[in-house]
Amino acid sequence: MPPLQRYPTVGELAAHAAGFVERRPRDARLSRAGTSRAGEPLWLLSVGHGERQVLVVAGPHANEPVGGATALRLAERVLARPELADGVTWNLLLCLDPDGLRRNEGWLHGPYTLGHYFRSFFRPGFQEQPEWLPDGAAGAALPETRALLRLQDELKPFLQVSLHGVDVGGGFVELTHELPGLERRLARTAARLGVPRELGCYDALYWPRLGPGVYRIPPPSRGDLAAAITEAAVESTWYHPHRHGTVTAVVEAPMWGVAAVEDDSEPADADRVLRAVSTTLRHDTRLLEVLLARIRPHLGAVPDAARLLAPVEDYLLVCPGLADAWDPDTGPHDGTRPLPPLTAAHLAALRIAGLRLALRTAGLLRRLARAAGRGVAGVLPELDRLIDQRCADYRDGCGTRWIPVGIQTEFQTRVVLDAFELATAQGTRAWSRSGDQGWGPPEVVPMHRE
Repeated sequence: MPPLQRYPTVGELAAHAAGFVERRPRDARLSRAGTSRAGEPLWLLSVGHGERQVLVVAGPHANEPVGGATALRLAERVLARPELADGVTWNLLLCLDPDGLRRNEGWLHGPYTLGHYFRSFFRPGFQEQPEWLPDGAAGAALPETRALLRLQDELKPFLQVSLHGVDVGGGFVELTHELPGLERRLARTAARLGVPRELGCYDALYWPRLGPGVYRIPPPSRGDLAAAITEAAVESTWYHPHRHGTVTAVVEAPMWGVAAVEDDSEPADADRVLRAVSTTLRHDTRLLEVLLARIRPHLGAVPDAARLLAPVEDYLLVCPGLADAWDPDTGPHDGTRPLPPLTAAHLAALRIAGLRLALRTAGLLRRLARAAGRGVAGVLPELDRLIDQRCADYRDGCGTRWIPVGIQTEFQTRVVLDAFELATAQGTRAWSRSGDQGWGPPEVVPMHRE
């Protein structure tokens, strides 16, 4: 199969996987791991027949389609290199949220511009994202989540990889347990492919850094919904298989790269940048709240309006607190944590995050406004103006550049294979010491700020 140059749809993922099975029926198998809320099959492509299991989860976030392409490329690599399946079975869940991916099909095949992406963007609300367990594993409500938990408990993988895509920024890895040497391999792969690394990652702002672009996922902690949305501070399917000795690696590949996220130097005027980021986010939040109030009365007849409203309300819930937490003149309140010491890379990541929150909210509101019809026609020009302005800020202020799908996929594939090699070596050393067929859950460390 030639490298994919565009993101595969739900149907294309299944068709490509079926092609592997048809060509290599002894080595590849396609099974149904579960069913989505809308009745879509959750396809699991398994390659190899070894006793030790690897679980790769693609598409946990609906707007991050690179993982599906990476899963297909991994299947191709494993079939072409028998040593990768020596004693190992690779289990590739092709898309954890096919319902959400279908809602993004308006932009999957391009054109790959920021404006087209954000105008067609969809990502469900926090409570409908299947990797999270806000009520614990026993309380998992989504069928997609329950299917993933069953896979984890049946396979007991020594390595789980969750494939994610950063819309704007750089590549990075988050680990539940350290894999020494991964940061060097990540640096080599990023340099060879021209992919920037996130050295001040917003997602891991309060997490330990294991090396440049590699972060330690802290154990889950209980908090309010705003903390859960912004810090992933809840139980998750990343941590659920710890009981089986599983190491989880979350591998992020960027769509639009920004060179500034690699600048680990001390910033010249951090307060000025933070004030500007906070001021812009407050302005955009107020505007979006006004536009939502104008749209909301017209949504009674819009099918599935609640699914589009949920993420809008999530974003508008967290924006005011973030703007205050980032502003050196106000500081955190309502439980929001103070910022850690910041590098230039951190400042770039915060600027990107503020623009992202506004653009995602505007894109979702635009979809609602279009569905609502003539009653809110006057809202569309205002949303389009905001989207154009913030996309221009990304292009001109952050220097975004599109990274071709083939490069995104190759970057993610190489990082996954590096994590596999390191986890395999680490497991082999553990077996030689313990004499059993696995190693216990890694020691966890308390969350702290660097």
